Amino acid sequence: MIRSASKNAAARRESVLAMILILIGSLTVFVPIAYLVSDSLSSRETLRQQPKPLLPSESYVVTIDGAQCFVYDIEVNGQSRKLAVVEKKGSTWVYANPDDPAERYELGACSVEQRARKITLHWENFGLALQKAPFLRYVANTLVIMVLVTIGTVLSTVMVAFGFARFKFKGSKTLFLILLATMMLPSQVVLIPTFVFFKWIGWYDTFLPLIVPAFFANAWDVFLIRQFFMGIPKELDEAAKIDGCDPLRTLWSVILPQALPVVLTVTLFTMIYVWNDFFNPLIYLQNPKLFTVAVGLQNFSALYFNNAHLQAAGALMMMLPPVLIFFLAQRYFIQGTVVSGVKG
Repeated sequence: MIRSASKNAAARRESVLAMILILIGSLTVFVPIAYLVSDSLSSRETLRQQPKPLLPSESYVVTIDGAQCFVYDIEVNGQSRKLAVVEKKGSTWVYANPDDPAERYELGACSVEQRARKITLHWENFGLALQKAPFLRYVANTLVIMVLVTIGTVLSTVMVAFGFARFKFKGSKTLFLILLATMMLPSQVVLIPTFVFFKWIGWYDTFLPLIVPAFFANAWDVFLIRQFFMGIPKELDEAAKIDGCDPLRTLWSVILPQALPVVLTVTLFTMIYVWNDFFNPLIYLQNPKLFTVAVGLQNFSALYFNNAHLQAAGALMMMLPPVLIFFLAQRYFIQGTVVSGVKG
């Protein structure tokens, strides 16, 4: 009994510790996003304040006798009041009630920190960002590349993974090890030869260097799909063969329906990767009309480096599609990374 109680107490402590770690991890992700959202809805003047407020707030200004007057939080007769400064006489300022300008007080000067502030959301920042740069063109370019790359990646990796998982021939294990070894080769090592080759065949400043390589598979996705295929009983293949199915029909009708989670995971990973890819489009694209979202956003930030609010608005708009894709299909990320067989 005592041992059971101690186990329960230990389990509770582990649960509390896990929740604390999850909370800390969530905060580290949420805080930068919160600042990004706040900056995208702030004015340029607000972002220049030190320290910068978390919420997009601005100084409260009213018009009295045709002049713009700042409103301050002032203590009058033990009560906090919001009064506008209408005149400054050295260390003594004249304050007026914004609702009744005839009601005035002569009190000591205030600091900038005492200015009254109100939350002001500048939704027009998103429209201005779209006007300053052709983000819709960037999105269209990225979608074209993303769709073609995703199709090429899924088709090629499924075919290669099926071959390694179901066909045994002399040297198959060696070929698979060589394929896995390519993951240890940094992309920068082959960057210059690849660039020279694509430029030599006339593909520079086109989408082709970004799309065509996807049709030749990649080691990580092949490994992931192969491991999933290995967990599917081979008896299903044999039964399909008895029914007259060739290997391609077996792959399409028997294997893929069982492996749908991992295939969808590869699809989603590929879509998000292409959407966020900055390095490859930067290397192969020169014409601004061909820029993708990542390169276009960097170019926009360089042109409008003094407009942090527009940069934040553009970044937030470009960040939303992959975030929505992840939240709508997050269960496939979990299912696809678990190697399992057929549930009977």
